[in-house]
Amino acid sequence: MPFSVQNVTIGGPELFLIAGPCVIESEEHALFMATSIAAICRELAVPYIFKASYDKANRTSISSYRGPGITAGLRILARVREQVHVPVLTDVHEAAQATAAGEVVDVLQIPAFLCRQTDLLVAAARTGRAVNVKKGQFVAPQDMQHAITKLHDSGNDRVSLTERGASFGYHNLVVDMRSLAIMREYAPVVFDATHSVQLPSQGAQSGGQPQFIPVLSRAAVAAGIDGIFMEVHDNPAQAKSDGANALPLSSLKATLSQLLAIHRALAPSS
Repeated sequence: MPFSVQNVTIGGPELFLIAGPCVIESEEHALFMATSIAAICRELAVPYIFKASYDKANRTSISSYRGPGITAGLRILARVREQVHVPVLTDVHEAAQATAAGEVVDVLQIPAFLCRQTDLLVAAARTGRAVNVKKGQFVAPQDMQHAITKLHDSGNDRVSLTERGASFGYHNLVVDMRSLAIMREYAPVVFDATHSVQLPSQGAQSGGQPQFIPVLSRAAVAAGIDGIFMEVHDNPAQAKSDGANALPLSSLKATLSQLLAIHRALAPSS
């Protein structure tokens, strides 16, 4: 069932983009990234939702940068929303944070590791905000219908699912494109093109193979999806989180242009 997040239709005929840095690094950087990505999306007529996390509670190392925290982070996200005029998405890791986050952002995202956490799903649903649930690396696509049921039974039908790869051994992920079609039976589906190329837990942090972001993105759009998720950074080598699997900002326009060409080629003729 399609639904709207401000001017973005989730599950409609247009391919939409969720993109931004993995974590809020500073107010200046968040505004710069949101403004830069929004400009590209306006030029290409791509509906856009800004993404950044106020806290990355599941970093590999305790010494890794987690973000500015909920109070400062939500203030920055509210500024992005007001100044750039785009919907905003952020992760929530604890049920107790859902209400506060829901008062600021348009979409609450359930991280992959937490996709089975009933209390978190229920709390997110009850805010009335749209909820994007990432499929856990350890979950079969058919089993995501249970997450959908938890959200629907809690009074929220504004739900999407995101594929981000499945664990293949200990330090690799693979994407089964069949999962996109399977999960699309339950809700609109987004493909996470950047976490799907992540190489988890390479020592104290995760690695990645960003050269395959365009490859997997093209395959996912051809398989039939509603939206694409990308962590984008102007300087991935200096990113404070997930830089190893981020798409450089300089590559975004060309990558999106390819995806739009595929999406339009698959559109039903009138």
